[in-house]
Amino acid sequence: MNESPRPAWWQNEDWLAVLAAVPLLVAVPLGWKVPLPKLGWESAADLGGLFSGANLAGIGITSAVLIALSTAALWASLGRAASGFPLGACVVFLLAWVAQVLAGHVGIKGLGVEYVVFALGLGLLWSHFLPVPAWLMSAVRTEFFIKTGIVILGAGMLFADLLKAGTPGLIQALLVIPVIWHITFRLARWFKVDDEFGVMLSTAVSICGVSAAIAACGAIQGDKKKLSYVTSLVLICAVPMMILMPWCVRWLGLSEAVGGAWLGGTLDTSGSVLAATEMIGETATKTGTVVKLSQNVLIGVAAFVLSLWWTVREKSAGAVAGRPDFGLIWERFPKFVLGFIAASMVFSFVLDPALVKTCEKPLKGLREVWFAAAFVCIGLETRLADLAKLGGVRPALAFLGGQTVNVVWTLFLAWMLFGRQG
Repeated sequence: MNESPRPAWWQNEDWLAVLAAVPLLVAVPLGWKVPLPKLGWESAADLGGLFSGANLAGIGITSAVLIALSTAALWASLGRAASGFPLGACVVFLLAWVAQVLAGHVGIKGLGVEYVVFALGLGLLWSHFLPVPAWLMSAVRTEFFIKTGIVILGAGMLFADLLKAGTPGLIQALLVIPVIWHITFRLARWFKVDDEFGVMLSTAVSICGVSAAIAACGAIQGDKKKLSYVTSLVLICAVPMMILMPWCVRWLGLSEAVGGAWLGGTLDTSGSVLAATEMIGETATKTGTVVKLSQNVLIGVAAFVLSLWWTVREKSAGAVAGRPDFGLIWERFPKFVLGFIAASMVFSFVLDPALVKTCEKPLKGLREVWFAAAFVCIGLETRLADLAKLGGVRPALAFLGGQTVNVVWTLFLAWMLFGRQG
């Protein structure tokens, strides 16, 4: 049977995401002052500041740059949809900024509810109550936006910071990821969830939620609808965990170091770890952040292993048995991970540490805009009724079962490895 021709690089969103991220990763160290707006507010009296000329100009300029980069990177692959993409992207990025404004409220921050929740919610509201015309759908590029954000995330994954985790943090990450992945995958099979679904669920639970699920989906070329299901589960579970786990730390009488390591190993995003550990103390925040960093940097390793395993698995199950060739493995490998790794290497070993420090805030701001746009897109292309039909409740049960084991196993490891600290 003849294999379908492999798509050109300019049709591969992995490469296009790297293409969009590189100009930002170059411009910021070279001195581009990203005009990020100030989005924090407490009462209606502060709304005037949110809509000041400087803030609106910052939103406009930043959005224009990101939309221009997206249009340039995607132009050749958009085809007939190219003309509608910029207008649709304006709507997507506008909703992304609204989500960040909502999340910027002091009370919302105190609850640990992140902007991605609002971005997903706004997208869902639009898709369920307003029309989604073709010109808007042309800008629904979930994977492109989030992969671009992940490449930029690599600039914040510094080798020096990883070393600060020391042996305990690395051991915890190395013991949590394979154990929890395997258990969650087995649970998924026990609940009769297909393996494609199971891979994304297991990776999300064991590493770092949505970013890891995206990497897993890219590695196995998975179904985007299943990815939407997984990301929805991650976000739904994140809020109660952020609120309840700090309370459990105090109730169990855990030290700040143990509590921080526990939260860092179980909560699915760096933002949720920061929000939750700040409720415990400074030591918990430092420990939790570094433990989460130890897991995040393994996204690339996990993506490579998954792409290799999935390719061997499909090759063995196909009509022609045998070892997969390098070309097939390369085709499966999520290329944006190379951008993530390259950004990490450059910012860790090439650039001056003082310069890297000044780049942290602007790159974090840009990354969050990309991620917010991605979650708006997830909402725009998701129908809750369709998700309910996609495997029913069984994938959710597998996810919750894996997360429960994750909470218990990570608590044990945190107590064993960090029990003598702080």
